[in-house]
Amino acid sequence: MKRTNQTALFAVTIAAGLMAGASSASSAAAQCGRASWYALHSRTASGERMNPSAMTAAHRSLPFGTKLRVTNKDNGRSVIVRINDRGPFVKGRMLDLSRGAASQLGFIGSGHTAVCMARV
Repeated sequence: MKRTNQTALFAVTIAAGLMAGASSASSAAAQCGRASWYALHSRTASGERMNPSAMTAAHRSLPFGTKLRVTNKDNGRSVIVRINDRGPFVKGRMLDLSRGAASQLGFIGSGHTAVCMARV
């Protein structure tokens, strides 16, 4: 294979990989699933101290600092949270919210609820 063809093939492969990564990131940012809440006073995975009354959340893969609009599917309430931790580590859950965010969404009593989230 000629050198120019190899370079072109390499460039196309890189571009396809970047586009695939972008599409998977956007699909991870606009999805629905189950969310729970937690209220600890330890350090988060980002290094900051957990503040249960702050509007923060834990997600397995979104970058720290990402802002999401989270909407409770049961009552339509929504809140904007910032990702500052990793989790949840319970099968079937996609988001762990701070107690403050869960309170605004109205699911403190049940512990978990159906939500949709989208990047802001």
